[in-house]
Amino acid sequence: MLAALCLLLVWPASGQELAKRLILKDGSYQLASKWELKGDRVRYFSAERGEWEEVPKSMVDWSATEKYAKDRDSGVPLPGAVELDKELAADRQAEEAKTPEVVPGLRLPQDGGVLLLDVFDNDPQLVELHQNSGEINPDRKGNILRAAINPVASAKQNVELAGLHAKIQAHVGLPAIYIRLELPDQAANPSSAEGHQAPEPWDRFRIVRMQTKQDKRIAGDIKVAIYGKVKEEEKLIPSGAVQLTGGWVKVTPSSPLSAGEYAMVEMMGNEGINLYVWDFGVNPSAPANDLVLKPDKAVPASTQPDRAPDLEPRP
Repeated sequence: MLAALCLLLVWPASGQELAKRLILKDGSYQLASKWELKGDRVRYFSAERGEWEEVPKSMVDWSATEKYAKDRDSGVPLPGAVELDKELAADRQAEEAKTPEVVPGLRLPQDGGVLLLDVFDNDPQLVELHQNSGEINPDRKGNILRAAINPVASAKQNVELAGLHAKIQAHVGLPAIYIRLELPDQAANPSSAEGHQAPEPWDRFRIVRMQTKQDKRIAGDIKVAIYGKVKEEEKLIPSGAVQLTGGWVKVTPSSPLSAGEYAMVEMMGNEGINLYVWDFGVNPSAPANDLVLKPDKAVPASTQPDRAPDLEPRP
């Protein structure tokens, strides 16, 4: 009995096996992939919640747990086992829906963010884009001149980023950008969000071409009329947005981007654009990006994102 119990306590499991039950003396059970004895407690990995948990050793019905395991291994029909496996499969599918697969073996992370799908040395990889704070540089001299000519003319402001190049450089002309900034349950159920405010439009993100000037990149121009209305004049790149599962949005340029500097911006209606943008460049000869996510296994060439055949190295 002791030997069987020791084997039971280090019983390994894979996600493809039938659910294992750690049966308690009150008749309930915990679905677990493995467990181990730690003093007077049993530490087990929950197959439902995907994390380690503990129960007092005295609460576990070891005889019932061992019998269930033997019956399962010998092929004896187990009460509710098929239904449990279906429930676990449904739970796995629900969890996988939160992290859509962008190419075989490569999924978006659970914690969301803004990620660019790139291809470097024929390997697809996801690289995270970080927000860069844009500064508004009011063109005071020009504004004064226009105001003198036309008192109701709009004031012009430039949104600028420091540096000539973004830290992240895409090596392909058609990089897909995946965005999830809010929790999926809040996106699906706006009443659950703080303040009960309506959710932001999911297709509010745009790609803009940035112009370089001296040691800065200009993300776009904003015109502010004398009565407060804002009009954006960013160099918007035609693109398409698609909703994915898990609250993710995929934004892809409609045609290959030429080598240069770009930014993903958040449109805010009459308020213009969010000054915190996600900047990136396109440069096929750039070195590899740091801290990328790669597929778990080799990806066939036919499933990789398309390269831009006419893309030339940046001068």
